[in-house]
Amino acid sequence: MDARSHGSRLMKKASLAGAFFVSAIWLSHAQAFCPAPAGLTSVAVQRVVDGDTLRLADGRNVRLIGLNTPELGKQGRSDEPFAVAARKRLEALVAASDARVGLLPGKESKDRYGRLLAHVYGADGANLEAQMLADGLGFQVAVAPNVDLVDCQRTAERTARQAGLGVWRRSPVLKAEQINASGFAVLTGHVTKVQRNRGGVWIELQGPVVLRVAPNLLERFDVRMLETLEGRKIEARGWVQDRSRRGGLESGQARWLLPLTDPAMLSVASD
Repeated sequence: MDARSHGSRLMKKASLAGAFFVSAIWLSHAQAFCPAPAGLTSVAVQRVVDGDTLRLADGRNVRLIGLNTPELGKQGRSDEPFAVAARKRLEALVAASDARVGLLPGKESKDRYGRLLAHVYGADGANLEAQMLADGLGFQVAVAPNVDLVDCQRTAERTARQAGLGVWRRSPVLKAEQINASGFAVLTGHVTKVQRNRGGVWIELQGPVVLRVAPNLLERFDVRMLETLEGRKIEARGWVQDRSRRGGLESGQARWLLPLTDPAMLSVASD
């Protein structure tokens, strides 16, 4: 199937997406977020896999940098809220570019699943990750070293958050005490202890959660600032891990571990 056929199929899907979800951010506004650089590689899109992943006509999968959208249901699980809306919205954005997009590969070019990591731009120069964030159809994430667009992506997300769009319509932020499963989460809690050892910096929260900055990432963080967090309320985001599954959970240790992959994944919250 050629690129024109891909575009026709995606355009049909886009009409459904437009009826399902109408963005509050006009395209001219979206272009202000993360403007396109020169020299992008143009590629044909075969299909949209989900809200943050594309399958290219050459068979490669592309994971959009800086965007994490709700998960579609798999193996009998239900779709997470806004997962289908996110996929349909990305289909509409790709279709508007006639199924051709511009790619800017990340400094780290592939993830552990072999997917190409890249920023993706429409034919009009609009950054698709920023548009999805501005529509409230995903969460801004930062995983070093692919953090060049963190600031503009954060601004795009803030627009949706303040307007209560999409995932922000009802706050998705959990209290640390509510964490009871692995997976992506945005959480808040009071810091009870900060310590540094050979394993990096550990930020313990009131509840069964501890945040960790690995030794190889410490140079990206203001460690002195981290040491002042004790007693303060913070908001953090990332992929929660169940430490008990490793069999090494000692008495008194928090069960849930959230590794911090960049300073943008942590902020001091208002009480």
